[in-house]
Amino acid sequence: MSDPVTFYGFTPVPRDPEVLFKDHPTATGPSPKQDPFTIKDIPLPDSPLVREVKSFVQKELDEQTFNHSNRVYIYGTALVKTHFPGWSYDPETYYLACLLHDIGTADRFLATTKMSFEFKGAIVARDLILSLGGVEDQADSVCDAIVRHQDIFVKGGNITLIGQILQLATILDNVGLRANLINPDLIKTTTAAFPRKGWSEHFARVVEKELSLKPWCHTSTFEVPGWTEGVRSNFAEDVRGNEVMRPFD
Repeated sequence: MSDPVTFYGFTPVPRDPEVLFKDHPTATGPSPKQDPFTIKDIPLPDSPLVREVKSFVQKELDEQTFNHSNRVYIYGTALVKTHFPGWSYDPETYYLACLLHDIGTADRFLATTKMSFEFKGAIVARDLILSLGGVEDQADSVCDAIVRHQDIFVKGGNITLIGQILQLATILDNVGLRANLINPDLIKTTTAAFPRKGWSEHFARVVEKELSLKPWCHTSTFEVPGWTEGVRSNFAEDVRGNEVMRPFD
């Protein structure tokens, strides 16, 4: 193994995508580079650990969320291959982060903790990976990425490389942001393999459910200051307004 900081995706990169993409040679301008990838070009990692985590996730999450988690891996991997080919990290670790990033929304966890779903999910993910024999650096990388995967409005400082990929890919699938950085054929083939099945409405309702259960939750950072139940959720409406993915919902 190379340096574990690099291998497990701890390399620091700018947190703010506006900084990350500023004057970027392939991602800026009206016609960013779109490599002609389809889902066949991005195989999913497969190992005993991945298979056990996938089995756990499939038991806990509904089909829409499981499919979203797989799309996030594919879109994130494509973004890196096209626009950050020099980035180095372990694909398995990123896939584990993708599979587990929304585990805190599962019925078993969302309403049984007062913690925000990202934080509870990160703890569940770390404990699971360690219990299955994963190494601590890998478990910590996944945990850190999940904790921060909705820090969308943080402008300063850095984030781990895997954390940034996870953020870029989740926001792409959830609201369509920067979907022009990947090829439309990749979206078509990915949604065919892992159908959205009304993901926009489904996830919007998850957002609204958590806000109702826990008005202090981290998801409220998307909302107006002092958000209270009965006020329309900005985040849920942004998710419902995902025009890029509407044809595939």
